[in-house]
Amino acid sequence: MQRAAILLAAGLGTRMRSALPKAMHPVAGRPMLNHLIAACEEVFDRIVVVTGPDMPALEKAAAPHATVVQRERLGTGHAALQAAPLLEGFEGDVAVLYADNPLITAETLRRLLLARVSSDLALLAMRPADPGRYGRVVPHGDGGIAGVVEWKDATEEQRAITLCNVGVICAAAPRLFHWLRELKNDNAAGEYYLTDVVAAARTEGFRAVAVEAAEAECRGINSRLELAEAEAAVQAALRRKAMEGGATLTRPESVTLSFDTRIGQDVTVGPDVVFAPGVTIEDGVDIRAFSHLEACTVRSGAVIGPFARLRPGTEVGANAHVGNFVELKAAVLGEGAKANHLSYIGDATVGARTNIGAGTITCNYDGYAKHKTNIGAGVFIGSNATLVAPVSLGDGAFVAAGSTITETVVPDAMAFGRARQEQKEGRAAAFRASRRKEK
Repeated sequence: MQRAAILLAAGLGTRMRSALPKAMHPVAGRPMLNHLIAACEEVFDRIVVVTGPDMPALEKAAAPHATVVQRERLGTGHAALQAAPLLEGFEGDVAVLYADNPLITAETLRRLLLARVSSDLALLAMRPADPGRYGRVVPHGDGGIAGVVEWKDATEEQRAITLCNVGVICAAAPRLFHWLRELKNDNAAGEYYLTDVVAAARTEGFRAVAVEAAEAECRGINSRLELAEAEAAVQAALRRKAMEGGATLTRPESVTLSFDTRIGQDVTVGPDVVFAPGVTIEDGVDIRAFSHLEACTVRSGAVIGPFARLRPGTEVGANAHVGNFVELKAAVLGEGAKANHLSYIGDATVGARTNIGAGTITCNYDGYAKHKTNIGAGVFIGSNATLVAPVSLGDGAFVAAGSTITETVVPDAMAFGRARQEQKEGRAAAFRASRRKEK
């Protein structure tokens, strides 16, 4: 039988103090919503995302999954009910989750579904170190749970309960939507609480159970502080995974990784390196301090940095070198090629064993469009050269230092693109004498 998930993502994130919908705030380079979607895609056959009005970015992030808008914010129970028309006739189990709980794992979701098999309703719960203002899960005499009481509605006795509500529930679709339609809003907030379906199920004689999960994966993110705490937890896990996979992080706490960073074995990562989304690092690469990499691939044995920047679309070949203050954008650097100092290489291909001299730049933008620079294999480009695209340099070409190259350089040719030097003897002394007299 199929299984579906409803993801509640309509929250404005008032405590975030942001115009960005709460679920769009990123953790490890990916919006919270997409973290949860990724986990759900491993477990569920259908996913419906409930958004708020005027949230086009959220709807785009949810694609290709179905979305529905909660026009009025009347509580979590009301939000979940908005998905009912999209799941009309669906007979399988449905889990309702929150987009601001992005760290729940697929394994925990599988345990939730398994618990539902032996009961009528399953609820995700945790025992946090500080229960604080979490809703409390009230036990039932049959070993299951009687219901959930929100902290502001709880008695002192109920607040002493250590099992706390995460908010995620799972039940058969027909029963779940029936209970949601029967919810009342006679509580301190005047809202329709999703977790009131537990008490509704119990009233009708159905059994409900709690599935405990680790606090670390159940943390809700409602503020910038909580976002930072979640980021720290995810970064620690990503660093651990990289090191367990055979990479050396010389100062792990300073390295920033993304959710999809792929790092091979015998890679060394220096301090303060940032991996934005879309980076693949093959075996034996050395990435030195303060480098920034985004949507790029670095082949085995290459050396990057320090202070290098690899922008989207870049591929650095095996055993190539990208040195300090070198920026590559949409560039392919061939095997063994070198760009060691103070260069910008954009919209370019560079052949194997080519040497890019210090201060060399490709002029790829004319104010209206980008243009390509094609550099062959075994080319030597002297320092402070300017390559005005579109332009090509053949294999084995030699470009003299300080040249501006605007036309094709054929293979094995030497190109000079600079003014002839002139020397006027005695002119410097005469100039200084004239200036002293004027002063």
